[in-house]
Amino acid sequence: MTPDQTERYSRQIRFGGIGAQGQTRLLEARAAIVGCGALGSFHAGALARAGVGHLTLIDRDFVEISNLQRQWLYEESDAVDAVPKAVAAANHLKRIASVCHVTALVADLTPDNIEDLLSGADVILDGTDNFETRYLINDFAVERGKPWVYGAAVGSYGLAMPVVPGDTACLACVYPQPPSGVQPTCETAGVLGPLTSMVASMQVAIAMKMLVGETPSPVITTFDVWNGPVRQLRQPARDPECRACARHDFKHLYGGRRVPISLCGRNAVQIHERTRPLDLGSLRAQLEGAGEVRANDFALRFFVSPYEMTIFPDGRAIIKGTQDVGIARSLYARYVGA
Repeated sequence: MTPDQTERYSRQIRFGGIGAQGQTRLLEARAAIVGCGALGSFHAGALARAGVGHLTLIDRDFVEISNLQRQWLYEESDAVDAVPKAVAAANHLKRIASVCHVTALVADLTPDNIEDLLSGADVILDGTDNFETRYLINDFAVERGKPWVYGAAVGSYGLAMPVVPGDTACLACVYPQPPSGVQPTCETAGVLGPLTSMVASMQVAIAMKMLVGETPSPVITTFDVWNGPVRQLRQPARDPECRACARHDFKHLYGGRRVPISLCGRNAVQIHERTRPLDLGSLRAQLEGAGEVRANDFALRFFVSPYEMTIFPDGRAIIKGTQDVGIARSLYARYVGA
């Protein structure tokens, strides 16, 4: 470490669990954050401040005004300009920790790109909002032997859990199937900002422990910031019949193309047409007679009441104003093409 680094991280170095050797490991470490919303934006700021040398930020979405209540890195100007979250986060991190090398990727994590996006990470943090992506991360992490940290938050309740392949239970051991029935989301049940910071703080602490070479406790930590209890439950033992870590059936990793999905916590659907790159300049000219069009360097926004479409250069689109996949498909076909 340089003298400047020793001074900057002096309070962290004095902590016995890290010390000078651990801080050196953090400075050399690479962490990937999947999802830069309420959890992921906190992950990014905390890890950058802690001195993690390389951060990869992956997010498919853009900043909206409703995000500012709980998404810690963003400002009103980011929402007004509809800046992609990964880009906005990277811009703010430059002012927090200019020595941190940040890669911002405006992308949806998929089986096709996960190798390119996550293969270099020493640890992966879950800031996502759906089990489909979490199972994909879990499949990749188990196959490659990479540790990752699961987290979730809705209403006043949340949880965090480490996954260390070969050591702890994996996500598919704990949740062989995604939760069934109608589940609360941020859109239906709301979410408290203090909850997201608690869950994300625990995830960051677990990730830092992994990065300095220690094994985290195999526990599930649950929080309820409104009603009070914080509990730690020992993770179940690894399932000898687990699809992922026992049978090596990585169906989410090798299962083919993703379908349109309703976005958790939002009245929106994502259409993922990753095989159809678009010329947004030509599309803008095409759409200007059909409704209001706004564009920046990263995406095009098209307003046709009561819907709003945000279209990305890779062909992906987020259709806001419906959770009906059929309606979203129809709008995409009408205005972008089948």
